[in-house]
Amino acid sequence: MAAKSLVPESFGPLQGVRIISTGTLIAQPFAGQLAAEMGAEVIQIERPGGGDAGWRTLGITLPSRDGGAPVATNWVQERRNVLCVTLDLSKPRGRDLFLKMIPACDIWMESSKPGTYPRWGLDDDSVRRLNPKLVITHVSGYGQYGDPAYIRRTSYDIVGQAFSGTMYQTGYPDNPPTRAAPWTGDYMTAMFTMWSSLAALTYARAHGVGQSIDIAQFEAIHRTLGGTMVEYFQKEVVRERSGNKGQGFQPLDSFETADGWIALGALTEVYTRLLGAIGLDPADPKWQSARTNLESIEGIEFDAILRGWIAERSTADVVRILNEAQVPCAAIMTSKDIAEDPHYKAREMHVEWDDVQVGRVKGIGIVPKFSKTPGKIWRGSVPVGHDNDRVYGEMLGVSGSELAALKRDGII
Repeated sequence: MAAKSLVPESFGPLQGVRIISTGTLIAQPFAGQLAAEMGAEVIQIERPGGGDAGWRTLGITLPSRDGGAPVATNWVQERRNVLCVTLDLSKPRGRDLFLKMIPACDIWMESSKPGTYPRWGLDDDSVRRLNPKLVITHVSGYGQYGDPAYIRRTSYDIVGQAFSGTMYQTGYPDNPPTRAAPWTGDYMTAMFTMWSSLAALTYARAHGVGQSIDIAQFEAIHRTLGGTMVEYFQKEVVRERSGNKGQGFQPLDSFETADGWIALGALTEVYTRLLGAIGLDPADPKWQSARTNLESIEGIEFDAILRGWIAERSTADVVRILNEAQVPCAAIMTSKDIAEDPHYKAREMHVEWDDVQVGRVKGIGIVPKFSKTPGKIWRGSVPVGHDNDRVYGEMLGVSGSELAALKRDGII
């Protein structure tokens, strides 16, 4: 029987699911944090000492209320509800503790170069002998198998975007390829990590058999490229950078207003509504032809008219007029715009919570919204090793003296 949950109350659709997460940064741990916000018990294992030093300190930081090291805003936002322990899995005593947790867990997620855990005696078959239903999700830059020269490579978000093909298409034709910000490739990988782990867990609970999942970061990103590769394999077409413009039709782009920027798109019958909204005759074949004949005289003229119409008006007026005409359009929002927007407020997208390290903070709330089993924030992020005593003591029954010895020896 699984150990009693260390989450203080049951909530969310994932209550009763226990996940061990041993990865760093975003691509794998963010998947665990999403599960934690939906009620899963997520135990994040970090290295003794500095922990996940990169993500705890990278970028803009907030002062720690105990006078300790500043804490990254990324960490504050993305490690809520997560139980943080330290453990050196490269040492035999560390591996023993890890293996004692396995029988009470449903999913083990990890991110590392292939071969790391087998070198420590933690290959999938050995680990799953202790829990045949265990789902093991491996996250790496290039996957667990393939060309040996690639398997040994390491990766970051920007590298994954480059190798996947998405970066080549992102940006403007006369500028260098651009990454999608902030860490879009890693977040995509985390989404694939989460849904695939839950899919395997569904199977394991139905059939009593766990399995391993191989997630390559570049493949997760590559999978979102739509018809890019069909176009190449069938027609030898290489998609090029086109900025924000759509390919083969208009309008789909960003446009400058009198005081800012908006984005809009108008396909099929929406295009006809746009023509009426900006004072052009929808029945005129000239403007209907302009929709797909971008380089024609009428296509160029339409683009100039639309940009001129938008440039003469404020962002608020353009957004109001076009949305009243049922043409999809929105201001290109800054953080300040978003914080003041009434729709974000009405949906309670930004909430406050208590962070153990920095105190009261406000940030992005729970996504998505469940009608019967909503997620919640029961605790903010915590310092390195904050939950060692609780997890190892309550879950595994390790005594206080043993914990002190493990800490002294650098195991935790």
